[in-house]
Amino acid sequence: LFRRYGLWFRLRKLIIWLLGVYIAIPFLVKLCPAIQAKLVFLNFVRVPYFIDLKRPQDQGLNHTCNYYLQPEEDVTIGVWHTVPAALWKNARGKDQLWFEDALGSNHPVILYLHGNAGTRGGDHRVELYKVLSSLGYHVVTFDYRGWGDSIGSPSERGMTYDALHVFDWIKARSGDNPVYIWGHSLGTGVATNLVRRLCERETPPDALILESPFTNIREEARSHPFSVASTQYFPGFDWFFLDPITTSGIKFANDENVKYISCSLLILHAEDDPVVPFHLGKKLYNIAATSRSFRDYKVQFVPFHTDLGYRHKYIYRSPELPRILREFLGKSEHEHHH
Repeated sequence: LFRRYGLWFRLRKLIIWLLGVYIAIPFLVKLCPAIQAKLVFLNFVRVPYFIDLKRPQDQGLNHTCNYYLQPEEDVTIGVWHTVPAALWKNARGKDQLWFEDALGSNHPVILYLHGNAGTRGGDHRVELYKVLSSLGYHVVTFDYRGWGDSIGSPSERGMTYDALHVFDWIKARSGDNPVYIWGHSLGTGVATNLVRRLCERETPPDALILESPFTNIREEARSHPFSVASTQYFPGFDWFFLDPITTSGIKFANDENVKYISCSLLILHAEDDPVVPFHLGKKLYNIAATSRSFRDYKVQFVPFHTDLGYRHKYIYRSPELPRILREFLGKSEHEHHH
């Protein structure tokens, strides 16, 4: 009898504790929006953990140089520059100046803006750099302030400013070569923020590519598998969890930004994406396709069937990708030169 009573007592204690946590977490998030910001950025998640970002060659990127740039006084960001396959042989053992000069060689440049969590050395990111390099592109990518070995604390404004700084740095070295911007996941929010600003100051990029994009961070947070489960069991979910995101000044409003963007736009999305639901990418496409700002530009949506299993971050595996990019960017390059 005593044993049974002890077990029941322990169980009751556990239930009360779980209930306490269940009630406390939302209030914590509500009172401290910085927690919510951390959950959006996940910049403290450094997988793969043990890689030395100063040594891209450890990730199989033998034709990549690591730089550090300084967008603002207390901010330093780590940058990787991978040259096109045609320059691999020459790149061996060369210094930063050689790599910077190489941006002026006759090859297009892709500025890649990664999603949340991890670093510029994340596995699927590295695989994409290799694919793009083999297709003849320079790939320049970096960790926003607060990610990887970049110094500073993360914010939407800061991430956008870092991207603007790297874009201007590329443009100062790339001559007349086309410069494309590629954003993935949360990076699509940085990408449309950036391109909207570039279009407003009349220096648009040659094209924008959004991989697995959402409409805005609020809709994305509401559609996340964790949220979908929580909304069913948790009254006031929006007030507790979504409002603090907005309070933190985090919007990543792709749906608003595309109304002010005038350059070619390509959206890539896998139907089986478990992180950013496919319907959000489609919805963004529909907003862009009917927007007056894209009147004279091509807007294209490429879905990848569930059977392919590309999910949230494996579109780089598509054997169709080289053709898709060639057909899409070939036309933008054509527009660029006429």
